[in-house]
Amino acid sequence: MDLKLFGEVFVTLLVIVDPPGMMPIFLALTGPLPARDRNRAAWQAVALALGVIVVFAVAGQTILAYLHVDLPALQAAGGLLLVLVALELLTGKADDPSQQVTSNIALVPLGTPLLAGPGAIVATMLFVQRAGGFTDYLAIAAAIVAVMVSVWVVLRFSGGIVKILRPGGIEVLTRIAGLLLAAIAVQLIADAIAAFVTQYVTMR
Repeated sequence: MDLKLFGEVFVTLLVIVDPPGMMPIFLALTGPLPARDRNRAAWQAVALALGVIVVFAVAGQTILAYLHVDLPALQAAGGLLLVLVALELLTGKADDPSQQVTSNIALVPLGTPLLAGPGAIVATMLFVQRAGGFTDYLAIAAAIVAVMVSVWVVLRFSGGIVKILRPGGIEVLTRIAGLLLAAIAVQLIADAIAAFVTQYVTMR
């Protein structure tokens, strides 16, 4: 296995996924839930993100070409999803645990587009395109799994922070997370628009 490639893929994806930055958003979405449901949401989100990244690593170009979808369109769609979640957090509609379904939270927005977002998908696809043989593919696969395990560890043991923050702290964290999510969403959409404009100018 190519350890240099492993390190490159691991560091790149870890920076993109940003487990410490994910923690406040994860706590804002799952803080009101019982510890058991919160832990289940953590592994479901990581499992989905791993599955999405692997699928796009293996057949990403083929899938997008078949659907006639450009990567900027995927990026804009992720941004729109995050806008909806950010509005819920900012307006307090996500505070009532009785209105939340753990599996839904784990799948959207945690699993995708936060963990398995356009950045992670594109980076993985580029690494796979550069791979020159079985050892390279093995290094990429090992790095992806290592990143997802790291994310799971961070989310799994974030429960201690919930006990420290208590309901009042969780509410404040929820508003901050909503603001951060809104900023991420706007950046995703802006980058997608810039990419579309660049493609249009290039075609002309």
